[in-house]
Amino acid sequence: MSENSVCKICRRMGQKLFLKGEKCSSPKCPIIKKPYPPGQKAKRRRRRGGSEYGKELREKQKLRNWYGVSERQFKKYIKQILSKRGKIEDTALELIKKLEKRLDNVVLRLGFAHSRAQARQLVSHGYFLVRGRSCNIASFEVRKGDVISLKKQKQEKPFFKELSISLKKFQPPSWLELNSKKMEGKVIGEPSFEESGAPAEISSIFEFYSR
Repeated sequence: MSENSVCKICRRMGQKLFLKGEKCSSPKCPIIKKPYPPGQKAKRRRRRGGSEYGKELREKQKLRNWYGVSERQFKKYIKQILSKRGKIEDTALELIKKLEKRLDNVVLRLGFAHSRAQARQLVSHGYFLVRGRSCNIASFEVRKGDVISLKKQKQEKPFFKELSISLKKFQPPSWLELNSKKMEGKVIGEPSFEESGAPAEISSIFEFYSR
């Protein structure tokens, strides 16, 4: 996906989804320059409240794009949780846990990448070990006690040599522990909704898939 198309997602949703990492926090972020939906007549177009279905669809798209998950994978997570309804106390939190514990997201949360797209690329190229074994599956779900480490030979690359300096001051979420010296992290707890920063109304997403 090109940079322009990625930025259009944020403009279409009407808020930053931080899909480009550091650029999203800078004045160069397109949503700052063009705070309206893409399209030649977008400036004149008024946002309408829309239907309930439209709202649910937007919330679903926001969260799916936030985590960079395909529609197929996202729907799979929802269906898994819906099938356990009654056994799960908080379905919204359960969904966030599934998304947060994806390996690509964990790599981002540990500070080893600037965006989820970059984290996914690093994982798919086999840069990381989980439990001492190479893992190139972005959707791999980590669990408490797992150690995620950057392969020794990859640590010599210029990107990671520079990154190791900034990681000394990096603070991961409370459910992860970072050892910047070893370039590794450990899962020590469970993700929370608050720390995820998820920009969507989760109940609307479940309503969308329950239709």
